Amino acid sequence: MIINHPLLGSRDSSEFVYLGDASLIDRPDWQAEHAAEAFYDYAYLRDNPAGEHRELWFHEGGDRSWLVVTRNTVTHEISKVELARDVARAQGRSK
Repeated sequence: MIINHPLLGSRDSSEFVYLGDASLIDRPDWQAEHAAEAFYDYAYLRDNPAGEHRELWFHEGGDRSWLVVTRNTVTHEISKVELARDVARAQGRSK
């Protein structure tokens, strides 16, 4: 599988490590009411969709960047690759 890195161009997926659902960018607020339940859901509950899915990938064999890859889990076709920092900033996260 080829991942089109936004900064480095086409790379083989063997340079990357899959790290799970891209919703992991949205950490719960530890000070919020019911924070324990929110962190349990965040840490342990995941969807396993057949079809389009946003995933976190880490470029371990390269520039060590984090990517959000939108991929069809049935066909493995990649439709979008974004830097995770840009996705987080677009969602209002500064860190």
